Amino acid sequence: MSYKIITDSTADLTVEMTDALGVQVIPLRFTIDGKTYRDREMPEKTFYAKLREGKMSTTTQINADEFKEIFEPVLQSGEDVLYIAFSSGLSGTYQSACIARDDLAPLYPERKLYVFDSLCASMGEGLLVYLAAKLQKAGTDIDTLLQWLGSHAPQLAHWFTVDDLNHLKRGGRVSAATALVGTMLGIKPVLHVDDEGHLIPVSKVRGRRQSLDALVQRMEASAITPKEQTVFISHGDCEEDAKYIAEKVKAKFGVQHIEINYIGPVIGAHSGPGTVALFFLGTER
Repeated sequence: MSYKIITDSTADLTVEMTDALGVQVIPLRFTIDGKTYRDREMPEKTFYAKLREGKMSTTTQINADEFKEIFEPVLQSGEDVLYIAFSSGLSGTYQSACIARDDLAPLYPERKLYVFDSLCASMGEGLLVYLAAKLQKAGTDIDTLLQWLGSHAPQLAHWFTVDDLNHLKRGGRVSAATALVGTMLGIKPVLHVDDEGHLIPVSKVRGRRQSLDALVQRMEASAITPKEQTVFISHGDCEEDAKYIAEKVKAKFGVQHIEINYIGPVIGAHSGPGTVALFFLGTER
């Protein structure tokens, strides 16, 4: 049976990649300067320039009615749906999709509508979607793919660092005192997304270059056959730092396929400019 993979714009995949994979992307919304946009409506460089000017951005999740408007036409066309959702540990988007699924399921008993909680964010979610879409193109059926997601999502390692602690402070991830002292001393946190899909500070290092190197060290500690992997790197308008990590990963592990892209405005509103993230499959998150 034919099926459609759907995901969120929080996966931070390029338009070219999602078009090539045949993945439908639902744009989440963000508000800045008193105006609301959908993801991809504002160039990332423009968005991060506004954040650097001190502008604040807020984000909005998708509600159940919007999900129904997205899912139902696919079901009506005779296709099944596999929706890979932004982490429930960071957003209520997954719960909204579950409400839509439960409302639509009785209306289309012959169709399959699966909602999968990726417990992932940014290009970690994107890497999971990318690998799933590759399997779909190779002929994997929807039920087998759902099982694959369940076994591989817990292996999707997210390691990242931020340049400005104040964005994490506003989101409640670090205290005001930690942000103040860390900024004064040049302390950079190393964080990851845990097994429950929450954003967790793990360690602190002094200096930007050391924080970037720490991400590569985390990959060395847990990556599964890294040379054979596709690795994703996302950044908050600091492409040179992302390229630095890419070169380190290539040199250290012999990785051949690395994709680099912006952290989109919906994630970037909470992580800020200068964030760099490294994503790969590991023995643990």
